[in-house]
Amino acid sequence: MWIQVRTIDGSKTRTIEDVSRKATIEELRERVWMLFNVRPEYQRLFYRGKQLENGYTLFDYDVGLNDIIQLLVRTDPDLLPSTSTQTDREAKPCSNSPPKVKKTPRVGPSSQPSTSTHACLIDPGFGLYKVNELVDARDVGLGAWFEAHIHSVTKASDEQSRGKTPLKNGSSFKRTNGNINRNSKENTNKLDSVPSTSNSDSVAAAEDIIYHIEYDEGSEGTLNDCKIIYVDEIFKIEKPGAHPLSFADGKFLRRNDPECDLCGGDPTKTCRSCSCHVCGGKHEPNMQVLCDECNMAYHIYCLDPPLDKVPEEEYWYCPSCKTDSSEVVKAGERLKMSKKKAKMPSASTESRRDWGRGMACVGRTRECTIVPSNHYGPIPGIPVGSTWRFRVQVSEAGVHRPHVGGIHGRSNDGAYSLVLAGGFADEVDRGDEFTYTGSGGKNLAGNKRIGAPSADQTLTNMNRALALNCDAPLDDKIGAESRNWRAGKPVRVIRSFKGRKISKYAPEEGNRYDGIYKVVKYWPEISSSHGFLVWRYLLRRDDVEPAPWTSEGIERSRRLCLRLQYPAGYPSDKEGKKTKGQSKKQASAATKRPTTDDDCPSASKMFKASDSPEAVEAFQLTPQQQHLIREDCQNQKLWDEVLASLAEGPNFLKKLEQSFMCVCCQELVYQPVTTECFHNVCKDCLQRSFKAQVFSCPACRHDLGQNYIMIPNEILQTLLELFFPGYSKGR
Repeated sequence: MWIQVRTIDGSKTRTIEDVSRKATIEELRERVWMLFNVRPEYQRLFYRGKQLENGYTLFDYDVGLNDIIQLLVRTDPDLLPSTSTQTDREAKPCSNSPPKVKKTPRVGPSSQPSTSTHACLIDPGFGLYKVNELVDARDVGLGAWFEAHIHSVTKASDEQSRGKTPLKNGSSFKRTNGNINRNSKENTNKLDSVPSTSNSDSVAAAEDIIYHIEYDEGSEGTLNDCKIIYVDEIFKIEKPGAHPLSFADGKFLRRNDPECDLCGGDPTKTCRSCSCHVCGGKHEPNMQVLCDECNMAYHIYCLDPPLDKVPEEEYWYCPSCKTDSSEVVKAGERLKMSKKKAKMPSASTESRRDWGRGMACVGRTRECTIVPSNHYGPIPGIPVGSTWRFRVQVSEAGVHRPHVGGIHGRSNDGAYSLVLAGGFADEVDRGDEFTYTGSGGKNLAGNKRIGAPSADQTLTNMNRALALNCDAPLDDKIGAESRNWRAGKPVRVIRSFKGRKISKYAPEEGNRYDGIYKVVKYWPEISSSHGFLVWRYLLRRDDVEPAPWTSEGIERSRRLCLRLQYPAGYPSDKEGKKTKGQSKKQASAATKRPTTDDDCPSASKMFKASDSPEAVEAFQLTPQQQHLIREDCQNQKLWDEVLASLAEGPNFLKKLEQSFMCVCCQELVYQPVTTECFHNVCKDCLQRSFKAQVFSCPACRHDLGQNYIMIPNEILQTLLELFFPGYSKGR
């Protein structure tokens, strides 16, 4: 398959071709290095919000076909994680090459922050941090965190204090001659009178100046030549440090509302919301651990089972939140294998076998809605000779729905299609007639798509479905032969290029639709290649269109300009490259193919009229279809536009499908109601619109009125059934 790698700013996008889903991330980095000239250690690859880590595969991250992986280029490779210790980093002298450091998400006494790579660390001799260290700083005004570096470290004075208890003016006090501390501005303010107080110490604060006044016991009086300007800002002297909260201080008054609405922040009440979720006690907060998922606190001895000490891990989860410890990925650890991934083939096998370069595992980008999945017979608009590069395209076209399975059917209904891929060497292919071997009897353990035969096949599941297509009673013992093989149920047959090893009728590249076959007979026999019992089927061609290997079929394919079709978005330069199983001569011929828009279709187009003198085979209308088109007067304008594309051959059906598509369900209209404004809407879609009180046309908003009578256009319905047989099944 192929994927796209895009830079994080979207300025550059490159396509990586022929990449397997089993490719490792290391191999992907090497491919990115060649395309973007970015070394692997500078790459950070992201897919769907996840960072791709080494040691895993694209299959582990579920990277699919044509998905986009974002590339972020590291600006400084020295910021990569390193195993060096803090002691080693401090011992290294400053140099032009910055040291490799370890980044931590938080700042605290127990965790050292990362170091700046552009300056040397300077130890001030005290404190926890050094000058030029990188820290996470919180803006108390905004409440946001920012990265910062320490510019300088100073030691705070232990003698400096701030008052928080104001003193009232006019209270009594004892004093003698006092000493006044006015800091550095001694003559800014003069104390004329001092408010009396029963305390021996007080502080007068004016602007940013603190006055410390001490009084001796036994003397009373006033201070002369002193004047207090800010009387309301005189505070009691407090000791450095936080004021302890005790019951003697009375009721604690909060400035802000309590964080807990249940207990109101009362330290005497038990609360399972803000305290231990088990016992509700607020004692021993140092023995409580907080869950990183539900934010509930638990005493370590209240847990079941109890813990001996507080966990040292950065992330901890309580028993109700922690489902599986093996799935928790801690900071700095690699991605762990989940339960689902542990059961996947990539985790249990060392096989490097690559199935179809990942194309066998990709999902469909679109689905065939013209006919249901249980449709018998040809698909409208798919002529015999149509060829697709990958099996997933055959599934999207509706010709053969399974990506890998050889038979598509239902055991109680029948088989709708099969693929000839040369799985058994003793099969015989004569073109218009071939023998086919049933499925089963192989050992597929360990994700082996093609295992060695290990048991006998039984007439069950898909083998029984294919046997039901035979015009004979079902017999699971000896088989049966049809009474009239043309009366059996039709089977669409696709020949794969893999069958080239046993059949000359298989295509040289891709998967080709070869028309309708019928089951003539089926029988059990012992295989000559491995000795186990298998079920054989004889199928014979019954199609009005010529086979693609005949001269008539080759001429018709040339007139219809049928080419090998590639998926949408497939690299255009892949058309001329040699693929697996293709000779150099074939690759050279493929390189010389015309790829211009004026010639036959390119990889992304199926049919297009050529500008050459030879015209494309026109689509033929039956007399019944021509008569009904003339009868459908309401849609005459639409039919005129559609009939103009009859010369484009099978592309006429695509034009018809687009013209008569319901604007609501985006599918071919079923039981169409042709409105007054000449638009066609499904009757069910229009009824849902009226139930939603919308009484206008879904296509042009023409007011239809609340009492509009919905009458299906039976003529148009019959015409669509003729052009697309079976499309109304299941609707």
